[in-house]
Amino acid sequence: MFLWNNDYICSMKQHEEVTFQTLANNEDIQIGYSDNDIVVIDSIQQFNEVNTAHVAMNAIVICTNGKVQARLNGIQMELHKNQVAIVPQNVTATDVMVSPDFNLKAMFLTNRILQSFLHEKMNVWNDMMYVHRNHIVTMDEDEILFYTHFYDMLTLAIERGKENPYHTEIIQALLRSAILGLCGAMKWMLSSNHHETHTTDTHFQRFLDLLHSTDVKHRTVEAYANDLCISPKYLTAICKKHSGRTANEWITEHVLEDIRYYLKQTDLSMKQICDQLGFPNPSFFGKYVKDHFGMTPMEFRNN
Repeated sequence: MFLWNNDYICSMKQHEEVTFQTLANNEDIQIGYSDNDIVVIDSIQQFNEVNTAHVAMNAIVICTNGKVQARLNGIQMELHKNQVAIVPQNVTATDVMVSPDFNLKAMFLTNRILQSFLHEKMNVWNDMMYVHRNHIVTMDEDEILFYTHFYDMLTLAIERGKENPYHTEIIQALLRSAILGLCGAMKWMLSSNHHETHTTDTHFQRFLDLLHSTDVKHRTVEAYANDLCISPKYLTAICKKHSGRTANEWITEHVLEDIRYYLKQTDLSMKQICDQLGFPNPSFFGKYVKDHFGMTPMEFRNN
């Protein structure tokens, strides 16, 4: 348990599910921007009395004032001014305590948009989040200045660019730049800290690396397990332990991201995409897309 002192306040009563809907409906939260994949929060007017919260989205939180303590899936975290907390989706925060002057800026993202932003650099995010479970990045003065100016530019783009037909793309490009910069800081931290990993950590990281480096991701759990020289049951167990998701859920997520990319960002035919992604034929591919997106590949491309 945390040490209690006069610098912190906390309620012991409420539990909250943090989703796009709950953020939008909370009058104490000042939302700067939102779309189907992203919510940007400028500040919180009052910290709701929440002791436990389940965060259903990926979150990047910058502490702009005060401090906060919590346990993320049982791991203790303390966030101070000018520090960034990176929280993967489906994390439960318990024993939440905040100082009276606590405030933040935050970004919440779906897995889809995070994969789209980082693509081949997702291994840095996964290494930080799931293998080493390091959720805090401390910024120096130069980094703080950079992100302060960056946030000013983002605010201008949000407020003055609404009539631009590419408004969403502009905002997302700016946010992607910020996340890439953060990933650079995460990679530097990982290389300088020389973390040691357990065998299960190594297998999980190797699985994620294999997913990112394999062109044909639409394969069975058994196929990936064979490549790693472990059993499918063990692969699923370590995935569940370190990320809360099964191996099959990881595979499906990456396959869907590749499908989105090829349907939206290329002019390849359905047959070419099938061959590229390892589907046996366009009919099977069409059924897979329909099952997961609720529309045919051509409808999804033109939507």
